[in-house]
Amino acid sequence: MSKHERGFRDLEAQLDELRSHQLFRTRRIVESPQGREIDVNGRRLLNFSSNDYLGLASDPRIAQAFHEGIRTWGTGSGASHLISGHTAAHHALEEELADFVERPRALLYGSGYAANVGVINALLSVGDQVFEDRLNHASLLDGGWISRADFHWFEHRDVRQLQCLVSERADRPCRRLIVSDGVFSMDGDQCRLDDLIAIARRTDSWLQIDDAHGIGVYGDHGKGTVDPKRYTTEDVPVLIGTLGKSFGTAGAFVAGEEALIETLIQRSRNYIFTTAMPAALACATSRSLAIVEHESWRRDRLKSLVSNFQEGVKSLNLPVPESCSPIQPLVIGDTNTTLSVARSLEENGCFVVPIRPPTVPVDTSRLRITFTAAHAESDVDRLLEALHTACSE
Repeated sequence: MSKHERGFRDLEAQLDELRSHQLFRTRRIVESPQGREIDVNGRRLLNFSSNDYLGLASDPRIAQAFHEGIRTWGTGSGASHLISGHTAAHHALEEELADFVERPRALLYGSGYAANVGVINALLSVGDQVFEDRLNHASLLDGGWISRADFHWFEHRDVRQLQCLVSERADRPCRRLIVSDGVFSMDGDQCRLDDLIAIARRTDSWLQIDDAHGIGVYGDHGKGTVDPKRYTTEDVPVLIGTLGKSFGTAGAFVAGEEALIETLIQRSRNYIFTTAMPAALACATSRSLAIVEHESWRRDRLKSLVSNFQEGVKSLNLPVPESCSPIQPLVIGDTNTTLSVARSLEENGCFVVPIRPPTVPVDTSRLRITFTAAHAESDVDRLLEALHTACSE
């Protein structure tokens, strides 16, 4: 038996282990654009598993801007931003995003994952200190680990523990970075931003907030949980936003002071060595940005949908999510039960993907229900009926 054959047998054994514990991930084939309904494996289902919070992923105005961008710029950028891929469309979008979050500069990345890993690794190295919420997104955790800085995590939203961890190391001559999601992707709750800012100031640390699930949903005109009416770049020096959720396109950006952005251009490998997003996508996002900023009814509808859902969940004697965001997790705990409930929901026309370890901690398997501005109140009623049926079986 060759070395490679033995290696693949090991892989097969690992895959079988995942299957035996109901933790094997599979892809579902979607055969329609994103929207309140999607076609999944040949069935039309109400979609409660999308991060398209403002319902813009299939907006015809954004599609038109994309097609116009293709006519002007073609379908690909051809190179990285530092070679020949940084077009006027990219530059204009960066300036618009900086104006939107009221920061001096913004820098585009290909994805939120690339932005988070790239920023942390450009700012920290051996001997530095990084402090992360235990439930941060994987990209934030990976960025901290890969940076080779001394990694410390604190229990979810436990600012007292964070204070102790940072204070114990505050006298060391190094860079210190506190990292947190603005809105946590699996629980839908928010970080204790005021406390994080206070700790960062007291300990001379930088603060990085990934507002992937807050931009577009929270704040004045959808500017996020790091609302520029309340917080400056001194409060939150590093702000990350993604474009594939509320904006309905793809990519991400980092916003902050001139020195931060120029440092990333010089040192962030995820930026330097990646082909730029298509310029047409930047054109589409520019159109989306204007919609996000001015169509506040979308945020109002989300609030109404979430409120009605929580009232309905309470009437079903199910645990009401603490989240006020479009992310409404129903934590079931047992993986098999969670999968069974998800199957029942799908049989009744509702698409809700079950979330299992290691995406979430052991014994916290859940239904991650998400709402978008494209949903109607009647969709909430239908979901609640399906939940009642599923939980009665």
